[in-house]
Amino acid sequence: MKLKSESRFMSLWVVVSVALCLNIGKSVSGSKKCHFPAIFNFGDSNSDTGGLSAAFGQPGPPQGDSYFHHPAGRYCDGRLIVDFIAKKLGKPYLNAFLDSVGSNYSHGANFATAGSTIRPQNTTLHQTGGFSPFSLDVQFNQFSDFQRRSQFFRNKGGVYKTLLPKAEDFSQALYTFDIGQNDLTSGYFHNMSTDQVKAYVPDVLDQFKNVIKYVYNHGGRSFWVHNTGPVGCLPYIMDLHPVKPSLVDKAGCSTPYNEVAKFFNRELKEVVVKLRKELPLAAITYVDVYAVKYSLISHPKKHGFEEPLRACCGHGGKYNYNLHTGCGAKIKIRGKEILVGKPCKDPSVWVNWDGVHYTQAANKWVLEQIVDGAFSDPPIPLNMACHKHL
Repeated sequence: MKLKSESRFMSLWVVVSVALCLNIGKSVSGSKKCHFPAIFNFGDSNSDTGGLSAAFGQPGPPQGDSYFHHPAGRYCDGRLIVDFIAKKLGKPYLNAFLDSVGSNYSHGANFATAGSTIRPQNTTLHQTGGFSPFSLDVQFNQFSDFQRRSQFFRNKGGVYKTLLPKAEDFSQALYTFDIGQNDLTSGYFHNMSTDQVKAYVPDVLDQFKNVIKYVYNHGGRSFWVHNTGPVGCLPYIMDLHPVKPSLVDKAGCSTPYNEVAKFFNRELKEVVVKLRKELPLAAITYVDVYAVKYSLISHPKKHGFEEPLRACCGHGGKYNYNLHTGCGAKIKIRGKEILVGKPCKDPSVWVNWDGVHYTQAANKWVLEQIVDGAFSDPPIPLNMACHKHL
């Protein structure tokens, strides 16, 4: 009798599961695609399209070589996930808010800068080895100022009307967030333990939550939020903060650092759930980028890649990463400059670009996995991210 009951239960469970899947698919397919007139992005180097370089100087070659054929303000051989998001939505690539020369903001703006954190860092760029002064609260202030001033100038007409967004675009825009990784790694650079880093995650996410609310109060309604990636698989973390062999997983990544990233992501997801209740008109999509990136790193050949843990562009060591001799670095020998931070021959089969960032090929692959909503909560495609939880 027990086996029959279990069998009936399993049959019922399968029927209900299939019905739910069909219903969700029907709901999504029945929804109209969103019209996003603009994209406003907040983040760090994973989505910086020229912010930090406008403030502190352009990163040199071979940055940008695979697509732009010259440095383009990105810490990558080509395009970033945010570039592919813009392309999928039929928009030009986003210009950085800080990059005023030749920029067009009619389709949105990018407030991300390399090295940015959610929580302000009480240190300088030099002291921390590269953490940006443009933390998330500063990025929001820049957005708020941009929203106000863009309308002041747009109303003057002329060229301003073609280069700046309309007032209504701010409520119809897609707001993308990819930030938090540096909040974790900054702790490691201050010699904190993984437990100490975990302890301040709630405060970091409280500040993230506040910024989402601020944007909402400024008219934002559609939010696309990436969680943080597997930090313990990044060459620079594994090189600078090595762990015992027993703490290295099957993919070759550092388990303790990945556990902190997963803890951050669990807490972030809870924050998103709370925000949905507090902001009834908001559509907030949580995207599990961690799962996608870890899948790529742990099964590279399955996805058309060869090198998951070594930097394509760098110099020396197990991971082809050196803090003092990075991608594009040159040294002088007998008065002659020699390039030692050389790029690999074919970045398209490498996952990591410079020890910290992903290659254009990896970024494109990640976007292709998340664009249809397969790794999203709710499972809504990018072009339907204006719709709330189904």
